[in-house]
Amino acid sequence: MSTEPLSDPLTDPRSDPRSDPLSDALAVADARGVFSGGFTAGGRWAIRLRGRDRLKVNVVARGACLLVAECAAEPVALAEGDIVVSDGRRPYVLCSEPGLEPVEPAQVAVDPRTRMGALGGGEDVVCVSGHIDLSRDSGELLRRALPELIHVRSGAAEAPELRRLTAQLMQEMAGGRAGAAFASDHLAQLMFVQVLRSCLGEADALPPGWLRALADERLAPALRLMHADPAHPWRLAELARATAMSRTTFAVRFREAAGVPPLTYLQNWRMSLAARALRQDSVPVAVLARSVGYSSESAFSNAFKRIVGVAPRRYRETVVS
Repeated sequence: MSTEPLSDPLTDPRSDPRSDPLSDALAVADARGVFSGGFTAGGRWAIRLRGRDRLKVNVVARGACLLVAECAAEPVALAEGDIVVSDGRRPYVLCSEPGLEPVEPAQVAVDPRTRMGALGGGEDVVCVSGHIDLSRDSGELLRRALPELIHVRSGAAEAPELRRLTAQLMQEMAGGRAGAAFASDHLAQLMFVQVLRSCLGEADALPPGWLRALADERLAPALRLMHADPAHPWRLAELARATAMSRTTFAVRFREAAGVPPLTYLQNWRMSLAARALRQDSVPVAVLARSVGYSSESAFSNAFKRIVGVAPRRYRETVVS
């Protein structure tokens, strides 16, 4: 019989590297990819785009253009195959050159079959647009983890798969076959996963948060443990041992990457799971409390209100209404 404790992170099945915090976070945030259309453009043109409560996605399928963000010092040059994702907080302009007065999307005539508009004169540029709907989780879980603007260049490691998905999306748009809208939205979702994978490869550009912590291979085992069994009463020593670091080194490194201490991250993750459960089903609050590691309903309710801003029952009532 082994003398190791069952909660030993080095042997615990919860430390299985197949545990996937990225998929967990996308599911908990209820992130939904939606293809919204796009445009062709030629000559001199400019269009202002807004994200509002969603991440705005633009794919340059043909040609090249500039992205001009509010308060940005320099325009961002976009080449064929590039993808940009805005966090949706500020509008930005896609254009042929700086200084042009942009049109609003509502001013552009759109083909109802392909959902593509036309700007300027010609089709030198083809841009496909979509968004990631974050309204179910107020956008905070994902938005806080991402920079204001993500630019995935055509030479990135994920570019071949993104080009394949873009080509498939263009086929769905042009073909008008049954199920095209459903297929397009799912392709937009898959493209977003590739964009996030690209972000993991450039962690230095990420703000402190769960995505930056996941990009750190030394910290990833601790994240997998917390995500695989959020109800477990994890201790700092257990999590540090999973990363082969001392408690102090682990705590400092985790806070630098995630922006919060490890056990604060765990509590925030538990509340994100609880919020999703409250949105999606009618499980009693007492049962929900136990599922995220609280033996007391009152302790869970107090923690939820402190972190989310409202009590669990009020949160559920607000979502339902």
